[in-house]
Amino acid sequence: QSDEVLTVIKAKAQWPAWQPLNVRAAPSAEFSVDRHRHLMSFLTMLGPSPDWNVGLSAEDLCTKDCGWVQKVVQDLIPWDAGTDSGVTYESPNKPTVPQEKIRPLTSLDHPQSPFYDPEGGSIKLVARVVIERIARKGEQCNIVPDNVDDIVADLAPEEKEEDDTPETCIYSNWSPWSACSSSTCEKGKRMRQRMLKAQLDLSVPCPDTQDFQPCMGPGCSDEDGSTCMMSDWITWSPCSVSCGMGTRSRERYVKQFPEDGSMCKVPTEETEKCIVNEECSPSSCLVTEWGEWDECSASCGTGMKRRHRMIKMTPADGSMCKAETTEAEKCMMPECHTIPCLLSPWSEWSDCSVTCGKGMRTRQRMLKSAAELGDCNEELEQAEKCMLPECPIDCELTEWSQWSECNTSCGKGHMIRTRMIKIEPQFGGTACPETVQRTKCRVRKCLRGPGMEKRRWKEAREKRRSEQAKKNLDSEQYPVCRLKPWTAWTECSTLCGGGIQERYMMVKKRSKSTQFTSCKDKKELRACNVHPC
Repeated sequence: QSDEVLTVIKAKAQWPAWQPLNVRAAPSAEFSVDRHRHLMSFLTMLGPSPDWNVGLSAEDLCTKDCGWVQKVVQDLIPWDAGTDSGVTYESPNKPTVPQEKIRPLTSLDHPQSPFYDPEGGSIKLVARVVIERIARKGEQCNIVPDNVDDIVADLAPEEKEEDDTPETCIYSNWSPWSACSSSTCEKGKRMRQRMLKAQLDLSVPCPDTQDFQPCMGPGCSDEDGSTCMMSDWITWSPCSVSCGMGTRSRERYVKQFPEDGSMCKVPTEETEKCIVNEECSPSSCLVTEWGEWDECSASCGTGMKRRHRMIKMTPADGSMCKAETTEAEKCMMPECHTIPCLLSPWSEWSDCSVTCGKGMRTRQRMLKSAAELGDCNEELEQAEKCMLPECPIDCELTEWSQWSECNTSCGKGHMIRTRMIKIEPQFGGTACPETVQRTKCRVRKCLRGPGMEKRRWKEAREKRRSEQAKKNLDSEQYPVCRLKPWTAWTECSTLCGGGIQERYMMVKKRSKSTQFTSCKDKKELRACNVHPC
């Protein structure tokens, strides 16, 4: 409803979200941009899921030199909307109260998460969005260039029937026709391009690399100016059955109704039969429909292409699934020519240039043939943006406060000092150390009456005598029970939240007599790392 929005993008949902892309067609939609509104944002949920989604925010489709971006390919990681605390795709509803800020999911969020990695590696990329320019309507960011009609004003309306390209000029294949410059039923032009790869004889000129053709907007024709302007067909729906013969459908919508006010008679829905899992016996597998064909493995000549499907359910009788999940067939590409510009396939994308946050990644290809006949102007390296989970944020603390006063007015006591947490650790950052420290303190001796002092001195003397007598008795009873010194304390059993340390005193020499049963190993315990996690 905002005046700042030029186009609201709507596309069919993908369900379930975890089904791989190679077994279904990706949904698509068209949208417009202009010089004032050239930022593109979108958000799509992953379903079923708690509140996970993928998207882009304010992707600028205007270039620095006031042109339009030709193509953007962006791999996406999942985000959490902060409204539900589920940890798996099909977790029951568990509203987050209070709601949290939207954040990217990480590989350490929860052990049951489908993205969990105990080593804390990069989270899986779950989606890819491709934004591609299909037509230019004559308007750029802040300048208005000649439109397509002006460019082709002097072009003869009749098209050339024959290809008069000299044999000494070697071109790439023609690109697909662009969208028509007219989006209505008024006449416009469309264009296609090819690249001059080699000019074997410089004395023979090579024809133009652009070709123009008159056209009208989608759904229009010269014979009937009152026809509806229709969108392209949207991807076929899944088959209506999972076993046997069913139906599938696809839709399109009316982009512009006739100016004379008449109704559109063009069909907006198409249905056809489909067959999935022809055998429906207990020993047969249930599989998905075949996905789209991959690109041909060869750029010229004969190659192979493949398509895939998934096993949805293994046979009910427990037998092995014999259904094929990959299908291959030959594909023919244009005839291969020995030309200077023969390129290898693109390499895999490099790792992201950063270990967290936003970065760049690249891919390369090589010139496979020598370029004796001229320079090769093909692009040999491409770069695109990439995004990894947020960088870890370590815990930050204030400085220690001053020591408090001793908690007693005389004798032995203790005093403490504290510090506050300024920034909580996030995204796997360093945990916070202790925030409270305690130390002993001693104030002047407490004053007592003379009778009390004399009594305490007498009790201490009797205690020393008693301990000495006990020691003498022990040496008489256990003349051969000797113990080793205490061992060092073991490491704490936990890093925070309260753990245990142990130390031992082992018997060095034990009497062989069975009556001396008190000569045993000793063990002590103490608390450690009591600060909260």
